[in-house]
Amino acid sequence: MDLLWDGGRPVAVREVLDDLAPERPLAYTTVMTVLDHLHSKGFVRREKQGRAFRYSPTSTREEYAAGVLGEVLADTRDRGATLMHFVGRMSAAELAELRSALSGVGDEDPGARS
Repeated sequence: MDLLWDGGRPVAVREVLDDLAPERPLAYTTVMTVLDHLHSKGFVRREKQGRAFRYSPTSTREEYAAGVLGEVLADTRDRGATLMHFVGRMSAAELAELRSALSGVGDEDPGARS
């Protein structure tokens, strides 16, 4: 997913394979299978271009992370306590970022943020 998020454009299986090849040897079919699974789970969209598909993420990295956090909070009995434990582990810089982000909440449509 990092390659798709960082790429900023739809990519073919071969491009993903080439980007991963220096790190570890993989078979073309392995990368194709992983991308197909990501597509079937809704994490990527694909468009046919010639004989190959080009893949792109259906959400940004930040949107995905927010969804995961939402799922975690949905599974807890005490959301407030869970959030307090999470915030308690943040660095001063992260707390400053959180305060800055919260100062704008309610002023705009959350879906409009990037």
